[in-house]
Amino acid sequence: MGKALEGIRILDMTHVQSGPSATQILAWFGADVIKVEMPGRGDITRSQLRDIPDADSLYFTMLNCNKRSITINMKSPEGQEVFIELLKRCDVLVENFGPGVLDRQGFPWERIHEINPRIVYASIKGFGPGPYSDCKAYETVAQAMGGSMSTTGWPDGPPTSTGAQIGDSGTGMHCVAGILAALLHRERSGLGQRVDVAMQDAVLNLCRVKMRDQQRLARGPLKEYPNKEFGDEVPRSGNASGGGQPGAALRCKPGGPNDYVYVIIQPQVWAPLMKLVGREELITDPEYATPEARLSHLEDCFGVIEEWTLQRTKFDVMRALNEIDVPCGPILSMKDLIEDRSLYERNVLVEVPHPQRGSFVTVGCPIRLSDSPVEVRPSPLLGEHTDEILNWLGYDQARIQNLRSAGAI
Repeated sequence: MGKALEGIRILDMTHVQSGPSATQILAWFGADVIKVEMPGRGDITRSQLRDIPDADSLYFTMLNCNKRSITINMKSPEGQEVFIELLKRCDVLVENFGPGVLDRQGFPWERIHEINPRIVYASIKGFGPGPYSDCKAYETVAQAMGGSMSTTGWPDGPPTSTGAQIGDSGTGMHCVAGILAALLHRERSGLGQRVDVAMQDAVLNLCRVKMRDQQRLARGPLKEYPNKEFGDEVPRSGNASGGGQPGAALRCKPGGPNDYVYVIIQPQVWAPLMKLVGREELITDPEYATPEARLSHLEDCFGVIEEWTLQRTKFDVMRALNEIDVPCGPILSMKDLIEDRSLYERNVLVEVPHPQRGSFVTVGCPIRLSDSPVEVRPSPLLGEHTDEILNWLGYDQARIQNLRSAGAI
């Protein structure tokens, strides 16, 4: 069976995380992703956070599977000629340079569109046009300025970042959606277009329920929040779900740092839940019998349940609660997850061979297409496919050697 994006060529000018996460998804869908890197160094993440000397880091390998690598010196006239030839033959250009970098190298959108009117030009930046457009953005900066940190953590603690990379990888996924929409539009119009995605905007999009609550605050306290006081801003609310149903992370045995299970109390599960934990009298107690009554002392409600969870492991709790349809989930550590064989059976986690590292584990493609299964291949070595790609562009070995001698590749 053919791959969904077979025949689509992506010119990948991205680095670090936001851009590579986007182009890796496109590569998994079957696009030919040609990663352009600086000769001698490449993507800076190749050498960042190394755990094996002189080998590509996991930071790089886990974001660049299924791609080909070519090295081009964009400051060299000969290198720019190679870049132009690639522009002519590719369907999408993706970059996450600082604002104006490609423009200053002589490749603004207008020139790129002139070279190849069908190409889609996708850019990931920290911020959109406006007062912050020239500011640098990193993962936690995007979380800070997109609303996530102000609403994460405990009311009496500092703003907190989430371990999920919603700024970098989250923006990459937004970029994928824009690229696919532009490619579909090109089928009708015959022309490519610009796709612009800002990290701040993507984080804010993922925080839309908190923007909902900011507007609800104008009509009074947010009753489903456990906070006792409310000002004029959405507060940090610990582990409260914020979805209209009370939830909390409850301790389990043996009491390790991740021996918790997250439990949500829906109205229909209160009675079976109280039977399970041995507190049947609370089913009809006026202080607990209705969701409205329970809102005034949610801490007591979860305390009752925690007395029961403390006697059991988080997995035992999950099994018992699922039998009575109580929404819950154990807090899974990265160790729990990497040792979960069911994730490998579903290719959520994949062991990938690598010529320098041996094998490593990566997160596989999280999106399933029924007729286009994903095969995860290793990330490319720096410049591994330079000659192969130049041959495809029509360069013979003599011309390739001249480019190499001139420092263009």
